[in-house]
Amino acid sequence: MTKRKRHVIKHDNVVVFPGAAQMLMREGHMFAENYQYEEAVASFEKAFLYEDGDEGALSAYAYALYELKDYVKAKEICEMLLAMGTTLYVEVMELYITICMQLKEYHQVEAVISALIEENVLPAAQLEKFERLQSLNKEVAKNLQQKEDTQLMIEQQEYELSNFSSLTPNEQSMRLHRLMDTNVRQLKMALKTIIESPSIHPFVQSLALLLLVEQEVSIELKVTKFDQTKTINPIELALPNQLPQYGQVKKIIENKLEQDPSTLEMVQYLMAKHAIVTYPFEWHPFETDDIAYSYIDFVQSMLGKVQEVDYEIIDFLQLLEKLTGLQEV
Repeated sequence: MTKRKRHVIKHDNVVVFPGAAQMLMREGHMFAENYQYEEAVASFEKAFLYEDGDEGALSAYAYALYELKDYVKAKEICEMLLAMGTTLYVEVMELYITICMQLKEYHQVEAVISALIEENVLPAAQLEKFERLQSLNKEVAKNLQQKEDTQLMIEQQEYELSNFSSLTPNEQSMRLHRLMDTNVRQLKMALKTIIESPSIHPFVQSLALLLLVEQEVSIELKVTKFDQTKTINPIELALPNQLPQYGQVKKIIENKLEQDPSTLEMVQYLMAKHAIVTYPFEWHPFETDDIAYSYIDFVQSMLGKVQEVDYEIIDFLQLLEKLTGLQEV
């Protein structure tokens, strides 16, 4: 009697026994049916390394991902199933819509359900369920929009100049730091007023300006500080440490202090702080060489080394040092 040959799968030079993928998929189904979603996902993902999943395995996998709140991955699997032309179309579509709602993709949900109803592709028994989903989606989207509108109104009031000016410079700084991970475009007019106000602390003006620069917001600003005025657009402005004079001063200092790394580190630290206060003017009208050597003299005097200095520039550097501490002048 001849022995029946069985197909052997290799994955990354590891021999996989025949039937291993099917066994893992069965395990995945079993785990999912028993609400053990982490184990179900692990089993399905191992199985899919060796064999493409059928619609039953993929739909169970998508549901387990949904239960684990991995909505992005679950949505991808649903889209894969829908593209395959699954016989579980209605079930997968319902899961897909629910996932989109979790992802706050309310416009997508409305477009999909409207298309399903208009194209009359839903069984009569399922039509009412999808109409309820459509109604729920509209209500949730409306409530979210109202909440966002209210939050925006509160934020705009917080950053209105009359309210903002009542805070200390340190409080103003903390208020602006709260905006670092948010979209500031809706607040650009309030930030413009803060930046252009001569009564606002120079360091705080710079922080507000940096928010617009980092998010590439296009708006014309007239900045006044240190007896200088300049019209700028944040979208065209480099960051403080990327401006021309900063690079020139930095190069001179690095060459001069190549053999004195501790002094170099202190000078670079002061430069970085001060460049924010002077932003976007740098150290004008002082010459680049004079600024570089004055920084070295400034740090060495702090270390107790007495020497001749350019008192006009040293006074300016002392002013910048005071302003970086958010002290009024």
